[in-house]
Amino acid sequence: MEHLTGTIQVLHLKQQCVVSIAGEGVNLCRYGKLSWLEIASKSRIFLFDIFLLGPQAFKNGLQMLLEDKNILKVMHDCRWISDCLFHQYGVLLCNVFDTQVADALQFSVETGGFLPHRVCTLQECLMQHLKIPSKWAAIMNCRQQMASENPDIWFLRPFPPSLLKALALEAMHLLLLHSSLMENLMSDLTAVVHGYLNTYRSGSGGHLCSTKPTCMELPKELRQLLDIQTLRKERAVRNYKMNKDGLLIRPTPMEFKKRNDPQEDGNYGDDVDHSPTNKVVSHLASFYNRDVLCQEKLEKSKSRGESVEEP
Repeated sequence: MEHLTGTIQVLHLKQQCVVSIAGEGVNLCRYGKLSWLEIASKSRIFLFDIFLLGPQAFKNGLQMLLEDKNILKVMHDCRWISDCLFHQYGVLLCNVFDTQVADALQFSVETGGFLPHRVCTLQECLMQHLKIPSKWAAIMNCRQQMASENPDIWFLRPFPPSLLKALALEAMHLLLLHSSLMENLMSDLTAVVHGYLNTYRSGSGGHLCSTKPTCMELPKELRQLLDIQTLRKERAVRNYKMNKDGLLIRPTPMEFKKRNDPQEDGNYGDDVDHSPTNKVVSHLASFYNRDVLCQEKLEKSKSRGESVEEP
């Protein structure tokens, strides 16, 4: 009997320009084992049970989605799952925005060209760039602890509802992290373009008659980027320690937490749930723990256009 991946879900994802992707399992590489694949759009989150569905999940639409060059995939440290998907399932990931790489790039921009001595985990990036609420951080911490105590927990069926919610939050936060990093990385460009807009229009205009639009000399607005880089480099030397390789030493995870306490200085408040996918998350446990055969019948009925009430 073939188990369907969920044709409706894949069709929804194929219509997106940007999705987030995360995977869970044991030793995620060509020698490991993938259990869950989490994929989120701006409005919905899907958890694909690869442990039960097996390679058929990719043959029934996921491979086409993951290899689509027109869909941006947001991931954190794509090296491991890329190796796993290619060697075990023949999937060639492409068009990926890696938040771990983007975080390192932003660090380099902010420090005037220095590189950090290490990369950040997803949780560190979320604490630094999103300042996630403590209740969400607690869920993800619990997930990390449970997985460290029992790596095979990803292969339990039925799957613990608390971990399902943690997987969903991870996928959702990846999209939010992508937006934050893109905004930060584009800030210099935005500032210089703003200066460009006002270069001539805010002046008297008397000198414009003698200025040729074809002049390719580097404008003063762009020359300022060098001054900005110099100032950032000087500030970084004052604020960071440097190792023997000339790399700046990043704060420890505990220092991240102290600097970015969401109760003191956060983008979110613990008294409000800002998740756009509460309904999806709340139904994940019942949806993904139901019998696979029932799910297959449901998808077949929907594909034939029949009216079916989901449990």
